[in-house]
This record gives sequence, structure tokens and C-alpha cells, in this order.
Amino acid sequence: MLEIVRQIRELVLSRWTNSQLHGISHWDRVYDYGKQLVAPGVDPLVVALFAYLHDSCRTGDGYDTSHGPRAAEWIDSLRETYLKPLSDEQIRLLKEACRLHTTTQKTGNPTVDACFDADRLDLWRADIIPDPEKMATKKGRMIAQETDYDALMDSIHS
Repeated sequence: MLEIVRQIRELVLSRWTNSQLHGISHWDRVYDYGKQLVAPGVDPLVVALFAYLHDSCRTGDGYDTSHGPRAAEWIDSLRETYLKPLSDEQIRLLKEACRLHTTTQKTGNPTVDACFDADRLDLWRADIIPDPEKMATKKGRMIAQETDYDALMDSIHS
């Protein structure tokens, strides 16, 4: 894991009460899915940071439609410290992915769309089988089609 990603992971973990739905296990799976979704045109650092920042400003596990926009705002406060090595374009993409991840299916930007799919591929944790047709990327559709979600859901319910 890159040092910057490790630092962000630790920072977010220190701010959030761990839970099954939106805690460290979810973020780590989003990180792993994100690595699988890297393709030409996808910035792997942005996707990795998204894994740990997209739910970082939730108020809890319940319905919270503003958590993505709050995460995007929080990214600005990290710009001169933790996120200093990122370019302006990487920051823009990271903020866009966080801001839109619960409201937008696809943007057409390979990096942002990979972020969306990395999160969606982990919906099974909430007893929602990811729909391949709702994935934003070709790789996301393929992973959703090939994954045995029944076995994954059984693993967390046993």
C-alpha cells in the first residue's frame, strides 16, 4: 500500500466508529475492487484514496445523502497536508468521485467511474446483489457477473 494511502486510511479510521456497513472492512474491499478496476485512463492513486475517503464524512450507517459532498469538502482541508503530492486534476477527480458516488451512475471519466464501481461491487455487504447493468465500467460489469455474491453474503451472515 502506498504511504499516502496508508496515511489516509489511518486518518479516516481514527475519525470513524467502525461498522460492518461503512467501516474499515468496507473501505479495504473498495480498495481491493479498485485495484481490479485499474485500466488505461484510470488513475490508481485516485481510486485508492477514494476507497478510504468516500464515506469518511458519514454521520452514521443510516440514510445520509450529504456524506459524499461533505467528503469532497473535507478533501480541500487535506490538500496542503496529506494530499499535498496530488495534482490539481487528481484532487478534482477525487472530489468529483466522492461528491457523486451515491447519485450518479456514470460520468464517462474512467477514473471516476472506476471509483463508483469499486464501491458498488461491495453492495453485497448490505444484502444488495450488485447489478452488472448498473456498473459504470466494462471491468465492473465483468466482476459483477462473475462474482458468487450468495457465497459472499453467506460469509458475513454466518
